[in-house]
Amino acid sequence: MSVTVKIPSQLRTATGGEGELEVEGSTVGEALDSVFDEHDGLRERITEDGTLRRFVNVYVSGEDIRFQDGLDTELSDGDEVTILPAVAGGAQH
Repeated sequence: MSVTVKIPSQLRTATGGEGELEVEGSTVGEALDSVFDEHDGLRERITEDGTLRRFVNVYVSGEDIRFQDGLDTELSDGDEVTILPAVAGGAQH
């Protein structure tokens, strides 16, 4: 089934500037593998040892997959998968 994976601006250097990718996959993991097949440079920035990096959040239609089935979260045709690296930092007082 076809899903849209939204790539944040800070990761678009690995996709040649593309912000949305149409890929096939019945789970989030399969969809991300399809993205990595096209843009392998993203793999190490999003996953580590086959799991999501600690500071990378992935949402399916606005719902955090960490509160669903993680990479095994099932997808429906037309779903949107959004990758959001967490932002950390700030000024110390």
